[in-house]
Amino acid sequence: MNPTPVGALLLCRAEPAAVRPPAHLLRERQLLAPAGQQWSVLVPEGKPWLDGGEPVDRVLAGWAAALAVGANRPVLALWWDGDRAGFTLASGFRRPVGYIWLADGTPVGEDEAMQTFAARLGLDPVLDLQALEPLTRPDPEADARARLLGLIAVLARTGLALPTGLAPGEPADRLRSVARELGAETVEWSGWRDAVRADLHAVEEGPLGSWLRGPKARLLGAAQLAAGVPLLAWGFARRSGGLGWAAAGVVLVANGALSLVYDRVRREPGRSDGAGQPGRPNAVG
Repeated sequence: MNPTPVGALLLCRAEPAAVRPPAHLLRERQLLAPAGQQWSVLVPEGKPWLDGGEPVDRVLAGWAAALAVGANRPVLALWWDGDRAGFTLASGFRRPVGYIWLADGTPVGEDEAMQTFAARLGLDPVLDLQALEPLTRPDPEADARARLLGLIAVLARTGLALPTGLAPGEPADRLRSVARELGAETVEWSGWRDAVRADLHAVEEGPLGSWLRGPKARLLGAAQLAAGVPLLAWGFARRSGGLGWAAAGVVLVANGALSLVYDRVRREPGRSDGAGQPGRPNAVG
């Protein structure tokens, strides 16, 4: 593996429409593109692992956690630098799981982590796990980049198809250039109003649109606020390693507040909260 490049990719097991709203809340410019059936890829525009002094794996772990909570879909962060390469899988509120290889491909992760990874992505417990096992064994012919490419090859069975040129091991500058040439969409922070509008639109168009109002919506909003506020405070209080977790707190607080506000708006006079359609006046008997 080339000892100089540092780069990262975020692979989300969801269509771009579901990834876009939480990606806005990361407050970092990203390039978003489809990556196969029910997969999307995010290419970071900036290099916060250089500007903020945090290693690339910590930054990506925080982003993956924030996206997984916001999109309610698994998010796989791939990262590499001159010394190591690896991945972090975030899925909901569960503890992230990851694996690391040294630059020469030497595995330094735990076998149980790969098994947990396969289970959380719903991979075949026999065939896919057998294909992943060689990645955890010594192989003098496989460096860190080859390990990540092997991981991508296994995930291709789930529908993942990275666009040509967006491959692990490439420098961050080249990844950005390729993504732009492919016509990837730029996702950037444009203020809370636009972020809330985009989030509402995505939820209303999705399968959970009918859960926007009522006791379940209020319970979910309160739970997200209860989890997000301390996480946000903890992330900002840390001198290092807290940037990504603060982003996760922002996503939780924003989604929780949005759920409560939207439920309140929907319950305003003149709006139906019963069996009628949202926003349609009750019939006059």
